[in-house]
Amino acid sequence: MSPFSRFALYFVEVARCGSLRRAAEKLHISASAINRQILQAEETFGTPLFERLPEGLRMTTAGELLYDNLLRWQKEFHLTRQKFDELQGLKRGNVSVGMVQALAEGSFAAALADIITDWPWLELNLQVSDSHTVSQKVRLADLDFGLILDPEGQAGLSVLAFAELAMGVVMRPDHLLASAESVSLGQLSEERHIVPGAPLIVHERVAMLYRQHDLFPANSIGCNDIRLIKSLVLKGSGVTILSRLDVLDEVKQGLLAFVPLRNKQLRPLTLALCTAPSRQLSRPAQRVIQKLTAVMEAMQTS
Repeated sequence: MSPFSRFALYFVEVARCGSLRRAAEKLHISASAINRQILQAEETFGTPLFERLPEGLRMTTAGELLYDNLLRWQKEFHLTRQKFDELQGLKRGNVSVGMVQALAEGSFAAALADIITDWPWLELNLQVSDSHTVSQKVRLADLDFGLILDPEGQAGLSVLAFAELAMGVVMRPDHLLASAESVSLGQLSEERHIVPGAPLIVHERVAMLYRQHDLFPANSIGCNDIRLIKSLVLKGSGVTILSRLDVLDEVKQGLLAFVPLRNKQLRPLTLALCTAPSRQLSRPAQRVIQKLTAVMEAMQTS
């Protein structure tokens, strides 16, 4: 059941598509029927909701205001339905989670697989993107919560849990320094370096580290994809500086070695579980958060 009128559904789709024809195709209804609803609403409100342009329809200021309100009402109604289900003791729920690429495999993926197996009644929406995009979606309440890196640069979020993960040198397990307790950047001056590039979250930290030590490795390899960097290290192409988060599973499997760097100025990477300050989390969302928080706690002790 939906409390929203036919007009509201038509209006939102036209606003998203910017075209009566495309909206009609998505809704499987005639464009004239949609246009009739919009014209009637404009007459009732006494103001145009769209500008009719040669290339399509563009919302007026009044249209943008109505669009924002309709989206908010839809989100609030969705949360209300979840609370109704909880009051009736129904095992049903929808949880939306955003996360960075580094969590798309390994411990977090295993925890999500357990949740899916144990709670077949749960509808889970998982979105993988960069920290900035996930943060934006959490702030806009498009996601229940997000797992992002370095949240201090992301305003308007409430941090529910976090884990700090050291930065270090990643190398093959047969490297001469692989068994060292720690290593300095100077010890790597003769190595070929695979340098994490922008927009990777570790890029700025690594670049600052090289500048501090006035180190500019010859024949370095720049790469902006963590998976490719790890693959190159595995094949003996060089060493790299990453966070422990990036290589947790490879280290556990004995495929790579991670040696912490001796540098007091090098801050650890912070993984944070965040939500919007005003977000009222459903019981299913809280249960998913508990599971993932346990994974974060285990990361810091492993």
